This record gives sequence, C-alpha cells and structure tokens, in this order.
Amino acid sequence: MSPQLLDPVLLRTDFPELELHASGKVRDVYRLGSEQLLFVATDRISAFDYVLATGIPHKGRVLTQISLFWFEFLREVVPNHMVTADVESYPASLRSHTDQLRGRSMLVMRAEMVPVECVVRGYISGSAWKEYKATGRVCGIELPKGLRESDKLPEPIFTPSTKATTGHDENIPFEEMIRVVGRERSETLRDITLKIYTKAADYARTKGIIIADTKFEFGITSKGITLADEVLTPDSSRFWPADKYQPGRAQDSYDKQYVRDYLEEIRWNKQPPAPALPPEVARKTSEKYVEAYHQLTGHELDV
Repeated sequence: MSPQLLDPVLLRTDFPELELHASGKVRDVYRLGSEQLLFVATDRISAFDYVLATGIPHKGRVLTQISLFWFEFLREVVPNHMVTADVESYPASLRSHTDQLRGRSMLVMRAEMVPVECVVRGYISGSAWKEYKATGRVCGIELPKGLRESDKLPEPIFTPSTKATTGHDENIPFEEMIRVVGRERSETLRDITLKIYTKAADYARTKGIIIADTKFEFGITSKGITLADEVLTPDSSRFWPADKYQPGRAQDSYDKQYVRDYLEEIRWNKQPPAPALPPEVARKTSEKYVEAYHQLTGHELDV
C-alpha cells in the first residue's frame, strides 16, 4: 500500500459559494451557471442501499479518472457531457478549492436526463441470475436453459431499469422503456448501449478484466444523445479478474467485495445507522479500486 492511500478520505464537499444541485450516495453536484455542472466524487461508499460511516481512500478519484478514461476511449462512438477535468481551467471562483477538486471532479454540460438506466449484461449474475433461476428470463428476454451462475451469455442483452432515488433500481421489460421514453429513442439507446459495452468489454478483456455487466446514463444535449454521469467504473459495473473466472459460482470482483463480506460477517441487519468499517477493510477495498484503475488504463492514479 502506497503512503498516499493512507490519506484522510473526503466524505463531503463544502463550496458555500456554489448552489448544490444534487447530492447522491457518492457524488455531490453543483450548479455553475445555467449550462454547466460541477461533479465531485467523494470517497463515500454505500452497501445494501446505505452510505457507510467510513469512506474508502481515493475511491472518488478512481471513479472520476476511470470515467475520464472511458469518455475519451468511447468518444468516436457516442458524444459525452465532459467539458473539462483540468482544475486549472475551472472558473476563478473555484481556485481556492483546487487541491480538493483535483483528480476527483469534472465540469460537464447540463443535460435533460433520460429517466431510465441503460443496463447491459454479458454474463449472468446478480439480480439477473435470481430472475433467471425463477423464470428462465431476464427483463422478459428468454435465455437458454441450463445456464450456471456467472456464465457468459450467447450475446450481450439489454436490460433497462428504473432510476430509483432510494432503494434498488428495478429491472423493466424493453416495452416498458418504450412506454416511458418512446420507441425510436429507446431503440437508439439500446443500440448505443450494446455497441459501447462490446467495444469496452473487448478492450478490458485484453487487460485481464471481464466486464460482466454495466449501466449507462444518457441525457439530451446540443450534441443529441449524450453519455453522462459515471462510465464503466467499479461502482456501475461488475469487473471480474479474468484469470480467476470460474462459472458456476459468484466471482471475485474489483469493487465492494471486502465491504459486503465484512457486513455479512458482522450480521448487520441492513438498517440504519450503517456501521463503520475497520481500517483494514477500508484499506483492502481502496487497493481493489486503485488496482482496477491501473490495470485498465496502465496509468498511475492522479492524487
């Protein structure tokens, strides 16, 4: 563990000169005029739908910098909402916060967000595995009989979900997405989602990482349909180490595995208040996030 990973975590942001637009489980979003937003990824971590009392060192930096990597990687496929992540180019009003913002923030275009999560699955795991065991389908899609947990699917499937402000997102059939968003836009979003997943998953596989599934958010800007929010991070995706992949069971992953394991071990009742994490669990989780960034990009994390 490098000394930098022992630095205090950033659990909340405080920019009194800015108007807070939204505060989620991880990100705080501020308004910058009528056209732009400031995204700041904190080191907060949630599990079982609650934000824990302990943060994960540098988690927000990993999420931001992985997203920046993918925005650049995918820019020929789909426009994105990025304006800049260069803190030296931020408005003068933010200069006094440069150290706090560096590596964990980005200026983005405001967008009219599509009210559906665009989820794509290349392997069967998580809620999809539970649904398949019960019905043989996922989001109304009939799948082959006899699949095992974590099996690779014959081809990636598009399984949209609702955007829940609290609790879990809920899988919905494609026809329900059409009802909410409209047929033409739904079909376009489905096709873009499958295209960018395939491109990203093929690349990640060359780096020893399986992207089992992921979710994207899109908005409408002057560029048309625009990729927004975070992209292909360990928080929005299942990243599995390829060299440990073994279908028929749950997989090791580059995300909250240590956190979930600890919370199950202490038999937390998954009700507030959420517990704190021992330093060792936070440290190991941080290492996993940083390892995912380095393995995917080949770069050292900008701290």
